[in-house]
Amino acid sequence: MFIGLLGLAVGSFLNVAVSRVPAGLSVVRPRSACPRCATPIAARDNVPIVSWLLLGRRCRACRVPIPARYPLMEALTAILFAAEALRFGRSEVLPAQLVFTAGLLALGACDAEQFLLPRRLVYPTLGLTAVCLLAAAAATGQWHRLGVTAACGAGAFAAFFALNRVRPDWLGFGDVRLAGLLGTGLGWLGPWYLVFTLLAGSIAGLLVGVALMAAGRATRHTRLPFGLFLAAGAIAAILFGAPVIHWYASVSDLYATGAPLTRALHQP
Repeated sequence: MFIGLLGLAVGSFLNVAVSRVPAGLSVVRPRSACPRCATPIAARDNVPIVSWLLLGRRCRACRVPIPARYPLMEALTAILFAAEALRFGRSEVLPAQLVFTAGLLALGACDAEQFLLPRRLVYPTLGLTAVCLLAAAAATGQWHRLGVTAACGAGAFAAFFALNRVRPDWLGFGDVRLAGLLGTGLGWLGPWYLVFTLLAGSIAGLLVGVALMAAGRATRHTRLPFGLFLAAGAIAAILFGAPVIHWYASVSDLYATGAPLTRALHQP
């Protein structure tokens, strides 16, 4: 319950970050105001989700529509925070995953709206996630996981950096920074979670692109927010990756142990 309420509050802050950071504005000052009439938003009109509904989805002063992204971000953050609390329980890694997820939500929204992955969101998320993982390693003594985390972050950054150098029209440098963040946030869980993310994000982007082209709303040259798909893939990996990865590992082990017997049975 508490984690869900925390998610609502964090989601409200993420809305501010998505609206201001791409424009180079502070997320602290000035206080929130209507972007059209500049009327400051009163405390009674700043309650996550509830205020949006009570106001009839419009600004109290000028009646301009309030985008649905605001309550959706708040609700999604609350749902994902609650789901990750169930997934990890009282684990020392939970704070890192919550910070990581919050950053991914903000980055995904920025990419969807403006095709931007601002470094002012990537680097703070990376730093806070790393600090939380360092605290988790200190609390559990699992320093080897921290080493895997560093290797995944550096490896993902290097791979995307190489792709960006070869085909910058395919991959922007914002995606390169995001790759380093993905490797860091997922590395503690294991390298296969990063692989899951890259595959899931790529497949999701491909399916969306094909669907848009089939509907006549895009061409092969239409730009898509790849960072959004990677962020969605990372969140899916955190929540649903474990059973898929365990299944793959069991199948691989079965094949590895059964292969000699299979060959022996087929020998003349």
